[in-house]
Amino acid sequence: MMKSTLRAGLRTAAPLIMLCALYSSLPAQRNLAGAVRTRLALEKLTVLGSVLMIGAHPDDENTALLASMARGRKARTAYLCLTRGDGGQNLIGPEQGDLLGLIRTQELLGARRIDGAEQFFSRAIDFGFSKTAEETMAKWDRQAVLSDIVWTIRRFRPDVIIIQHSGTPADGHGNHQAAGILGREAYAAAPDKTPFPEQLRWVEPWQARRMVGRGAGGGRGAPGGTEGAVTVDTGDFDPLLGFSYSEIAGMSRSMHKSQGMGAPEQRGASRSSLTHVAGDPARTDIFDGIDITWNRLPGGGAVGKILEEAARTFQPEEPEKTIPLLVKARPLLAAIRHPWAALKLDELDEAISLCAGLWLDASADRHALVPGESLQVNLEAINRSRSPMALLGVSLEGMAKAATDYQAPVPLPYNEPLRRSLTVVVPENQPYSQPFWLQKQHRGDTYVIDNQELIGLAEPPPVLSARFHIRIDNEEIDLVRPVIRRHVDRVDGETSRPLVVVPPVAISIPEPAIIFPDSKPKTVEVLVSSNIADASGEVRLAAPDGWNSQPATVPFRIAGAGEQAILSFTLRPPQASASGELRAVARMSGREISSGMQVIAYAGMPPQTAFPPSTARLVRSDIKILARNIGYVMGAGDEVPRALRQLGCEVTMLTADDLAGGDLRKFDAIVAGVRAYNVRADLRANHRRLLEYVEQGGAYIVQYNVADRRAPSTLQSIGPYPITVGSSRVSVEEAPVTLLNPQDPLLHSPNSIGEEDFRGWIQERGLNFASQWDGQYTPLFESHDPNEQPLKGGTLYAAYGKGVYVFTPLSWFRQLPAGVPGAFRIFANFLSAAKTAR
Repeated sequence: MMKSTLRAGLRTAAPLIMLCALYSSLPAQRNLAGAVRTRLALEKLTVLGSVLMIGAHPDDENTALLASMARGRKARTAYLCLTRGDGGQNLIGPEQGDLLGLIRTQELLGARRIDGAEQFFSRAIDFGFSKTAEETMAKWDRQAVLSDIVWTIRRFRPDVIIIQHSGTPADGHGNHQAAGILGREAYAAAPDKTPFPEQLRWVEPWQARRMVGRGAGGGRGAPGGTEGAVTVDTGDFDPLLGFSYSEIAGMSRSMHKSQGMGAPEQRGASRSSLTHVAGDPARTDIFDGIDITWNRLPGGGAVGKILEEAARTFQPEEPEKTIPLLVKARPLLAAIRHPWAALKLDELDEAISLCAGLWLDASADRHALVPGESLQVNLEAINRSRSPMALLGVSLEGMAKAATDYQAPVPLPYNEPLRRSLTVVVPENQPYSQPFWLQKQHRGDTYVIDNQELIGLAEPPPVLSARFHIRIDNEEIDLVRPVIRRHVDRVDGETSRPLVVVPPVAISIPEPAIIFPDSKPKTVEVLVSSNIADASGEVRLAAPDGWNSQPATVPFRIAGAGEQAILSFTLRPPQASASGELRAVARMSGREISSGMQVIAYAGMPPQTAFPPSTARLVRSDIKILARNIGYVMGAGDEVPRALRQLGCEVTMLTADDLAGGDLRKFDAIVAGVRAYNVRADLRANHRRLLEYVEQGGAYIVQYNVADRRAPSTLQSIGPYPITVGSSRVSVEEAPVTLLNPQDPLLHSPNSIGEEDFRGWIQERGLNFASQWDGQYTPLFESHDPNEQPLKGGTLYAAYGKGVYVFTPLSWFRQLPAGVPGAFRIFANFLSAAKTAR
């Protein structure tokens, strides 16, 4: 059955990396310091030094040191983050796993746009908190991650490597320890031809001059002396930028919004200490003994002198006067065959563009492209200087048989727009714009990326780019711009977004897990979203053996692009407990489509599009619940309410007004979402009302919160009796769980809970367990990671008046949306506690 809806639908590696980083589409936010940007570009042309920092996660980087190296020393600087932060918590929304990794990637790119560094990644997946290097190495493909670090070193060719972790237990997190170990191994392996010889098709072995690290011996608590130790004053004030590097660091670090990492912009002296780890020890400076001028290249001395003169004589009011010097240096630079020369040639061409105020733009009339469609690309070139130049031609790149326009040279007189258009047909076999690290199923906790040249990149190259071929004096330069969708928003003004290639229709099962608490059939809805006009076809459900779906197929017809249809099927589960995967498949014009389309949009980052498979987990498990009407106080964001509806509960999201004056007695239970006490001031203000609700016979369940040293008052009142929220956690999801009192009524009604209910959990048991609690509370469970002390603060409950209060920082926000049956059975008992545990 079909219900129609009309809702709106949603030449080297270095230049490629720069193109991805510099031209990511963002809302209209303008930096008016054009002359400063140009001067910085000219000064950077004179420096041939490079620094690579290696860490495990987003937020492990030293942003002050990155800013000091990139913005201050003008060195080519990058951060290699082994993971994309996929396993962390999300303070700004419900996204977890791969989708959270997309957000964290963009947050890191936003941070790098501020501190001036580049961004790389390995194939390692952040699988959650780990306490040992051994666990991390067992989950990651160790050789693949080591290969990625070696590849990045060989491709980036750093003079200095900064390792953020010691590789010892002093690092704490097992991912940190592994990053420290693998970083050191990669430093030794990169200059040797024997390890990973397949990389030598694209890169050469590379020996960094030295490796340094923070603290003693390159990490907290690591062994080491003071030989080769250097100190960098990251508090230095840069008058050209108007900030110190520590201030810039605060701005950069505050881009980690999904982690709640807002940081102060510190002023005054601030030092980063670096200690020798490997290679030649430094004496007083991180670049000691390294020639970071043009003299390091054969034939580079003459180029360096010209570029130094260009930087020294630059006049902000008349930037075009610098162009002749840059044009003079270009043929000398182009004649040098060296990776530094190739990189600097692209930087020089961009510097010419800045001095000329050259505006080059390629825009399309829409951002979403379907294979087989044609697209008009509007091109614009404006020379905003008096320097004579001409447009020789434009070519579109990124798709097979992309269009070109090479006619007679067209002069670009001062400030007169030259406009042209090209038409390109999107090939029928053009891949959808799935981020390259998500195109294949993970191999354990490691991404699978077949294209070696994509490994390490932060984001995919643009779908389509325009290469403008410009003649200035007697020199010809190429400048590449991504084709974007540019439009004017009534609130934000001129905005832009990248192009994406999408399927003609996207198909999804809105519920990631479908729970059958008994053998009764359920209606399963499938959402079909059209990206084209007049889309028609049929959808079927592919269910495991023992599950019956009716009807066999459901037809659909959708009139307009951006419209949707909801198709309904009846799915009958088996009588006995079972689980499996349900897949929705659309068929249209002989093509089968089995992927959805999800757009992630947050302020300050370009929209991210992913194409998750159109699947859902099926779970048939006997689950009883006595609570039907649930109030939910959403915190930082989670998908628990959607999961609870799978049990037949009616879930109401409670607003500030509801908490302050609403009738709470109508709810059988109220649940506080993850970090709710951290982010909801209205919840803290009305905590007394919630306790009154419990006194009158309600059940109140509080999930995990974080003890914030900067705001300790947020958790002063979280229960009816004192509770101290600690930082202990059980990170091994298979860690044994002991029922402290197997006869406790909360473990027997309405579901009888046993150790089998803790099987099949994902990522972790829980985090931020209670460290101390009043004797009025009863602990239910004990668990601990290997070789650690028992923890009993994972779930506490107390009778209070006529009702029951439950504090439970176990990771329900992961287990329930994932369809873990035991988690549903336990949580159903919590929701029913007011009716059973008295």
